[in-house]
Amino acid sequence: MRKPSTSSGGARGRPPKWDAFRFLKSHPKKFIAFTLLLIAYYFCLPNNLFKTPTATVVESRKGTLLGARIADDGQWRFPGVDSVPKKFKTCLLEFEDAYFYRHPGFNPVSMAKALSANISAGKTVRGGSTITQQVIRLSRKGKTRSYFEKAIELVLATRLELRYSKEDILGLYASHAPFGGNVVGLDVAAWRYFGLRPHQLSWAESATLAVLPNAPSLIYPGKNQQRLLAKRNRLLRKLFDKEIIDKTTYDLALLERLPQKPYPLPKIAPHLVQYMTKTYKGRRVATTLDENLQRSVNAIVHKHHRRLRQNQVHNAAVLVMDVATRQVLSYVGNTPTTKEHQKDVDMVQANRSTGSVMKPLLYAAMMDAGELLPDMLVPDVPTQIAGYTPENFNQDYSGAVEAKKALARSLNIPAVRLLQGYGLEKFRDQLDFFELGGIDKPADHYGLTLILGGAESNLWDLCKTYANMASTVNHFNASSSEYFEKEYSNPVLMKDQVVAFGGLSTEKTIFDAGSTYLTFEAMKEVNRPEGDESWQFYDSSKEIAWKTGTSFGNKDAWAIGITKDYVVGVWVGNADGEGRPNMTGVSSAAPILFDVYDVLPTSSWFEKPLDGFVEIDVCARSGYLASESCPIKTISIPNKKNYVGVCRYHQMVHLDPKRQFRVNSSCADLSQTVSESWFSLPPLMGFYYKRTHPEYRTLPPFREDCRRTDVPTMEFIYPKNGSRISLTKNFEGNTNELVLKLAHIKPETPVFWYLDDTFISETRNYHEIGLVPSIGTHRITVIDTLGNEVFVTITIE
Repeated sequence: MRKPSTSSGGARGRPPKWDAFRFLKSHPKKFIAFTLLLIAYYFCLPNNLFKTPTATVVESRKGTLLGARIADDGQWRFPGVDSVPKKFKTCLLEFEDAYFYRHPGFNPVSMAKALSANISAGKTVRGGSTITQQVIRLSRKGKTRSYFEKAIELVLATRLELRYSKEDILGLYASHAPFGGNVVGLDVAAWRYFGLRPHQLSWAESATLAVLPNAPSLIYPGKNQQRLLAKRNRLLRKLFDKEIIDKTTYDLALLERLPQKPYPLPKIAPHLVQYMTKTYKGRRVATTLDENLQRSVNAIVHKHHRRLRQNQVHNAAVLVMDVATRQVLSYVGNTPTTKEHQKDVDMVQANRSTGSVMKPLLYAAMMDAGELLPDMLVPDVPTQIAGYTPENFNQDYSGAVEAKKALARSLNIPAVRLLQGYGLEKFRDQLDFFELGGIDKPADHYGLTLILGGAESNLWDLCKTYANMASTVNHFNASSSEYFEKEYSNPVLMKDQVVAFGGLSTEKTIFDAGSTYLTFEAMKEVNRPEGDESWQFYDSSKEIAWKTGTSFGNKDAWAIGITKDYVVGVWVGNADGEGRPNMTGVSSAAPILFDVYDVLPTSSWFEKPLDGFVEIDVCARSGYLASESCPIKTISIPNKKNYVGVCRYHQMVHLDPKRQFRVNSSCADLSQTVSESWFSLPPLMGFYYKRTHPEYRTLPPFREDCRRTDVPTMEFIYPKNGSRISLTKNFEGNTNELVLKLAHIKPETPVFWYLDDTFISETRNYHEIGLVPSIGTHRITVIDTLGNEVFVTITIE
């Protein structure tokens, strides 16, 4: 029997096995052409289909729209959506592409039907494009409609199907489909036509938007309403016939009206949108803002704006921060004023004169350095330092005032004197740590006015600073009495951002927890106007550390409040810098501050950082370290080296048996005298101090037979030695008098005034005279009946 013959063709009846290598040798050109076609097909689809600009979209922490800025090409086109709502997707597929999930990018049956209908009609009457093809057409915007272009779209559509999932393709369509006018994309369309987010749309609303991209001109208000209604209702009927919606839903959907006019996009935080656009232009930004709080603060600002504009004050800003997370909860950059009054200026970020809102930083710095105690008396008297003459806001003096009350009452003269004693350069260097925008010049540029508003900063950085200080106390108590290495951090605006506080350390960041706590305790004492105990803005049920500030010329009014959980900052003024009478931090900014705290959850007060304190004895009257002559009280102070001196305002004095005169060993047997601890201020401080302290007693005079001591009995209030003075003229053209004032330890004592050794006048009880010296240098001398003498030299210019 013969064996079957074999050959390269293989077994009988089988086609020869295809050999790629042999085919390549036999048909090299075809193989290369085929390979090039595959490469061309692979790379034919751009990596980025849509290069059109998008709007900047800012959302709240819960995803609600706070505001948006239109794209650079003038279109309302939001960044691409992550997913398409079920209702809209169902309506879209039933209307545009029922076989979307089963075709490879094109539908041959639909294309054949469309081609046949168009040839029969002699014009385009039906489209056969799938959603995938429509995405390609939208991406190739501006291309002419032709069969050749259709062929290109078909090829690109199949490539699109290979690169993206079906859900991604639907997302591309929903993000870039035209919905009439300059509205592009489902997100914007839902807001513009229904004032809703896409997932909130009803079946009727979803059906309306599903039919629009097919004929976007139908949406124009007042036009084509019947055509649009008919298209929508046909789609709803189709949904009902396919049992996608039930009879009740269908009937109710038919009753819904079409949109009559576009809704404006929300403008809940317009200045935040403006701020975020600088960094996140064209992106969708999920922020930390609480929408409900933002709306409440907006309403508060609107209410107060109506009051403020009666005084021609047109602008205000509010910032609310969460202390624990540093998240910004509310951002109101301005009032709803007019363009003429610069409503678009973001006053949260604008640098303005700080007024007195930095005084607590000096208080904390000196407390931290061990150079200040809360009850320590500081001078509040007429002061001139190197030609600079600070004045209190009420142009009055206390003589001497506790440091904590000086802060609470925002007294300028004590603040300036404390800054001089602490060191201007040292304090200016410490401010760099807080990174306060606007404070970028050396200490000499600002001088001592630095503490009174001579520098500029902004609401953003000031709120950040106080939030960091509050967090320092909270973290110290929550940890094992330790500090975070990165406690001082910037405010957080991005929803998913978390502050990295770093590791724990026993080393403070800048101010220790105890000094910060005592600063807040001082700020908790309300700086309400004196004599107005029923001040309407104070709610005693809420413990808030707060500080107001008013810049020179009443151009800026500030109020900053701190609780354990929240920091609220308020600025009020005119963006163009115009000052207005009666515009102060207390009267203009504080009412807004407390209204905002009223809508915030109530916070408990800061826990005292006990591990950061030690107890010491101080003089109960002066607040300095106790001496043997002082009545003593025990207080807690920050646990550090203390540089505060022993009380110098108490002294042991010897009185005669009737307690009428002081005596000493030159005139009396001290064993027969009465010894008493006496609180005595220098004459100038005592002169003003006793106005508000009727219990204050000046030292009795020495008995006439006793030798004088070196205790000063008189002091000039005005002028100070070395002053250079220019005398002004009144409306009649006459030169105003120079008023000379003197404080005497015993006011009823007669004193005699001399100008250049020439007797002028005698005064008693009230030591004040007026005169008009000639131009030049003069010596003014005062002598009392006991022979005490003081003098000053002045120059009249």
